[in-house]
Amino acid sequence: MSTDYAMGRFYTAAAPTETPDKSDAALIQSIASGDKGAMRILFTRHNVRVYRFLLRFVDKSTAEDLVNEVFLDVWRQAGRFQGRSQVTTWLLAIARNKALSALRCRPAEELDDEQAAAIEDLGSNAEVTLQNRQKTEILRRSLTQLSPAHREVIDLVYYHEKSIDEVAEITGVRTR
Repeated sequence: MSTDYAMGRFYTAAAPTETPDKSDAALIQSIASGDKGAMRILFTRHNVRVYRFLLRFVDKSTAEDLVNEVFLDVWRQAGRFQGRSQVTTWLLAIARNKALSALRCRPAEELDDEQAAAIEDLGSNAEVTLQNRQKTEILRRSLTQLSPAHREVIDLVYYHEKSIDEVAEITGVRTR
């Protein structure tokens, strides 16, 4: 991995215009071949989603560090991606594992759902943003009444639009 991607460089690198229409799976193949531009595009597409997901587990600072670790793993392991799931499912599974590892190393702390909901996804238009905020507020109030395991499932389904099979893969639960 080049030092171009180390600690925070993902946040400042602008996505090149050479391959913006490539599918995520095609980007992973390009990344496996060492394509830094494809890595920047994949990061630009998914860093906010991964960061929001990580905020469900850890604080802001840790989430920022873990986002970098997730994409560092993508860079290193892109050749191992087999396409059995969507790239976003793979990214969130990596993020979940990193967050759980970080939590095992630190004492339990209160997670702030409002902070995660307040991060604006620049890819959304005003109408989608308003709808998401309304849905987020309803879910946030309901989530506070659930166990952490149940909150995680709801978060993956509603906030990250994952299917039951994808949630099972991310959480490591067998469905059959």
